[in-house]
Amino acid sequence: MSPKDEFDRLQDVNRAEVPSELVRAALRAAARLNRDVADVPILAIAQEAGISRSTLLRRLGGTRQALDEAVRAAGVDPGGQRPVRDRAVEAAAHQIGEQGLAAATLEAVAASAQCSVHSLYATFGGRDELLRAVFDRYSPILDLEETLSGPPADLAETVRRVYRLLADGLARPPRVLPAVLAQALARPNDEGTDILARHFAPRLLGGLGRWLAAEVAAGRVRDLPLLLLIHQMAGPLVLHFLLRPVGERVPGVVLPSVEEACEVFAETFLRAVALPEPPAGADGHPLLHREELR
Repeated sequence: MSPKDEFDRLQDVNRAEVPSELVRAALRAAARLNRDVADVPILAIAQEAGISRSTLLRRLGGTRQALDEAVRAAGVDPGGQRPVRDRAVEAAAHQIGEQGLAAATLEAVAASAQCSVHSLYATFGGRDELLRAVFDRYSPILDLEETLSGPPADLAETVRRVYRLLADGLARPPRVLPAVLAQALARPNDEGTDILARHFAPRLLGGLGRWLAAEVAAGRVRDLPLLLLIHQMAGPLVLHFLLRPVGERVPGVVLPSVEEACEVFAETFLRAVALPEPPAGADGHPLLHREELR
């Protein structure tokens, strides 16, 4: 079975398994915003359902088409043809995941999305902005930024949350992030990977870097060179999920579940870098922090 046939088969399964509560959430969001279901942003539907954007996309198999068809099966017309932006982002993501970053030219995306190249320029301004939109939707960047910019949370739970988001972004079809990383590793000077260096990597490294720097300052994480700390955290998990599809085809290899893999990598990272909590004084504040304030 070809990768495309397998993806179509998985999509058929996902369409049949869209939970009724997600259909109801989509209808409520559409009524609240006074829009057709097809025009309601996926984030608004996720908020209506009380789940994260990444969780909703995972339950839909990575595309909202399954939800629109489930709404239609429930007797409600989800609306006419979706906006050019949504169609183009989805088309580009599938081309990247199946054929690589270089395949996502404006001409190829326009043909797949059933629109004109002119409409892509009018919507995005150019290929760079289209790719930015693809990375925002099909990588874990937005969910990571939300997780790491929130109120301070337990270190171990935050690490596990980051790993689950990274694993989801690497494994969920269309596999945009693995395709882009593969091209960047094979051809680091290629013009097509420049968008990765200018847009995605600074945001990803910046978000993780600020959070880890704050954990170091708070005395919860070892004071290591920041870039090496980021690599130590993300590197093993990213490598595992990049190679996981190959491992699935190797005779005799039994892969751990995604959940088990994330847990093992989280425990290993925490054992390597986590520090004991500083002892608290009588006022409940860590003694280390009180000394620093003098």
